[in-house]
This record gives sequence, structure tokens and C-alpha cells, in this order.
Amino acid sequence: MKKTDLLVIGGSAGGIMAATMARKAYGDVAITLVRQTEKVMVPCGIPYIYGILRDLRKNIIPDSLLSNAAIDLVIDQAVKIDREQRTVTTREGELIGYKKLVLATGSLPLIPTFIPGYDLDNIYPVYKDLDHLTTLFNKLELARDIVVIGGGFIGVEFAEQVRLLGKQVTLIERAESCLWQAFDRSYTDDLESRLTGQGIQVMTGATVKRIIGKQAVEAVELEDGRIIPADLIILGLGVKPYSQLARDCGLALNDRGAVIVDQYMRSSDPDIFAVGDCAEKRCYFTGKNVPLLLASTATMEAKIAGSNAFHLRLIRANKGAISTFSTKVFGRTYAAAGLTEVRAREEGFSIMIGEFKTIDRHPATLPGAQEIRIKLVFSRCSGVILGAQVSGGDSVAEMINILSLAIQKDSTASELNTFQGATHPLVSPSPVAYPINAAAMNAIATNCRHLNEDLVL
Repeated sequence: MKKTDLLVIGGSAGGIMAATMARKAYGDVAITLVRQTEKVMVPCGIPYIYGILRDLRKNIIPDSLLSNAAIDLVIDQAVKIDREQRTVTTREGELIGYKKLVLATGSLPLIPTFIPGYDLDNIYPVYKDLDHLTTLFNKLELARDIVVIGGGFIGVEFAEQVRLLGKQVTLIERAESCLWQAFDRSYTDDLESRLTGQGIQVMTGATVKRIIGKQAVEAVELEDGRIIPADLIILGLGVKPYSQLARDCGLALNDRGAVIVDQYMRSSDPDIFAVGDCAEKRCYFTGKNVPLLLASTATMEAKIAGSNAFHLRLIRANKGAISTFSTKVFGRTYAAAGLTEVRAREEGFSIMIGEFKTIDRHPATLPGAQEIRIKLVFSRCSGVILGAQVSGGDSVAEMINILSLAIQKDSTASELNTFQGATHPLVSPSPVAYPINAAAMNAIATNCRHLNEDLVL
């Protein structure tokens, strides 16, 4: 039997970070990582294999991240956890003993088994598997009419990248707008306009009734009777936690099937941690169970698990997960963090809004200048920031990280109004019109006007 101090199951972002963090935190301990595949894909880079990169080998996470940290890599599938004996059995029959175990088994794409025809040929969920993605790559080369079902981030990004190949692309979203969970309507309208402006047919508020075909897909029929030709379908309907190992060994799971964890990422068994998509997420603001499955969240959780594997070293007040996103569609970046205005109102918050538009260079005549739009959502009574949405050039992807930290630190509109930042003509907006300051100031000014109106009344 092979023995190790820390065993990590799963080789994507969460697993790699948990293992390497434990190496930094504990030094000379034996660390083993078991993963199922020979190669690991950069998960967020998968859509870009098909358009910008045109080469699957350019989207592989190097194993040097593990070998440079003296982590023993085992290519095999873990199939059984014996909590009493503290062992893991692999598909190849190897028995690995552990002192501490980290589950980073990730997620699986949702398959619409309720849609007739879901199992026809040329229908592709987005598995993070090199062979599967290679097959999709080859099939896309031959296809002409592509339908993407699901208008979340994966669906939108795939639609854009496949359109770059010159294909006819239709994007179908059941909700009234794409990316509706991350952005309010003015931002989603702008994004959809960019998609349609590049020749993508965007169908929102549309439900797939059935997929038509004999052996392979030929078309998609909507509930309203419309028929969309399809040589190939990409499914972007979201993902679910891959937690079968945890279920089989008796760990506590929530109603979404994710492993229930505490603020140190410990499961119901104190010797087993869970991080990433297989672990439970709770909303930072409400404490509700939320399906927030992001690589950035996984790495944050993995740092906590790796640091606390053998001793509670990294003390963390677990207030929950902040949904922080960014994407780029046909040259414009869209980023969001925290609650949208719609979601904040649904949760019962009394809010104030600050919005602002400016240019991301100064002067605006500089090459590459783009308009920036920003929207900040604050609690009206306390002034604490609840959410942010920004669109513009590449700089907004880092701007949203500032705002995510502001949310995590319960920053107020007054503090963001006086936030001090570096600016430069070639890389940022003017200091007299910096979006974060200006939007916060507008929120304060608007709220003050409302207070004055209330006093007059």
C-alpha cells in the first residue's frame, strides 16, 4: 500500500492549488495528487481553443506546477474512500493510505435528458477532457450550422469563438437575457447587441421543445414552433457538483449534491476537505446555498484547505462566496461582482445606485480608447457596497477585482468615492473621472437628493 500525508483527488485548479499550498505551508510532508487524465485543460480557456488558439495543446496546464513542488502525481481514477481505514482505492487497484484528504473532483456538465433527441450524435456537452474536446474540434471543422443551448458564460463565449470560424451560429437562452444572473438588463442588452452585430442569432426567452434528427442532429424545434437548422449542438446549460466519491463514503451533502464544508473547507469528516465545484457555496450576503462554480473561487478555497490541512493556520471568517465574473465578447470586456440591482431588490435590500460613463484613456483621442460603463449597487442605509458591473476595455477585468475586494471588506460609497488609485493616460481613465470614484459619488449625490425630497415632503 502506498502511504502519503496529504492526498488530493482532482487535478484541475482546486486540486493543484491545494497541493502546492500545502507544500508551502508544511514543507517536507508527503503529498500525492491523483487525477484521471493524462493532461489537464485550463478550464476557462476551453472556448478559446476553437477560435483564437486553434490548438488544444496551447490550453494545457503544465505538470511542472506539481513536479516543481515535489508532488507525487498518480494518473488513475479514485473509486472508493474508506474513511475508517483512511485509504483510497483506485480503478487500477492501487490502495493509497492518507492522513488528510482533499476532494477537488470538480463538476460535470448538465445534460438535458428531458429534451427528446438529447442523445443524438453531434451534441456536445463541455467536458474538460482532451479527447472529448479534440473530437468536438474535428466535428466543428465539418459543421456549418451550430446551435449553442444556454446563454451563460460558456455558451456566450463558445458562440463568439465559433462565429470567428465563419459558422452560422444560433444562441438559445431560456431566460429573457443572456448572463442574466451576473448583469442587469442594460448590460445584457449591450452584450446581446454585440453578438447580433457580428451575425450571431440570439434567441432569448426561448425554450427547446425537441432536437430533430435520425442518427445525428439535424435541427432544433422551439416551443413556439420555430425550427433552427443544426449540424452540431454545444450544450452550455451549466454544471453540477461531481461528488459521487463523497456520497459513497457517507459525507454530508447539500440539496445540490455538493459537499457541505465549514469555513476551513472541512467536510463532515474533519480529516477530509472539499474545494472547488464539488464543495458547497454560500452567498456572501444571504448565506443561501448558491451554484457558484468558478476556478477563481476554487483556488481561494484550495488555499484555505492547503494551509489548514494539518493545523488551523489560516483563520478565516467565512462570510460566503462573492460571485465575481469577467468575459470578453467581440472586443468588449464585461465584468461583474456581487449582487445585481434586480437580485438586491429581490432579497429585500433598500439600495442606492451609482452609475457613470467615461473613456478608459486620457485624452480620449489616444489609440485604443473605449467607453467604460460602471454601475455600483449600495445598501441605502449603511452605504456598504453590494454589487458592481463594469464594461469597457481590458482594464475593467482588473477594476472588478478591486470592487470584489471592496465588497469583501464591506467598503462604503464614501470610502470608494475617496478611493486612491494610480492613473496614466495610456492605461486608465482620467483621475478626475475615475469610474469607481465617480459612480460612488453619484450614488451618494442621488441618495442625498432623495433625502432632501423626503424632508421637504
